[in-house]
Amino acid sequence: MFFDIGPGEFIGLAILGLILVGPERMPKLAAEAAKLVKKIRGLSQIATTELRETLGPGFEDLKPTDLNPKTFIKKQLADALDEGEVVENKPQTFEAKIDPDLL
Repeated sequence: MFFDIGPGEFIGLAILGLILVGPERMPKLAAEAAKLVKKIRGLSQIATTELRETLGPGFEDLKPTDLNPKTFIKKQLADALDEGEVVENKPQTFEAKIDPDLL
């Protein structure tokens, strides 16, 4: 399930919420929580869009999961290797697209 919470734990949390908040305020609290989740989702989409615009060309297909450093470097290296050019009828030789000192 969500955040590695099983069905029994979820039911336990719901019962605890009913005890602490009360059944009369629970629907209002659930609606406010849904609004908060919707607002956070919108903010994350705005942040992702701004990040794409700031990084410039080549990052149009950027996803938040790509921001993991290992995933990011693997993707950029794969893209750089795909852009290798054939030089003088020799087997495919790749030109360096990334300065190795920066890695």
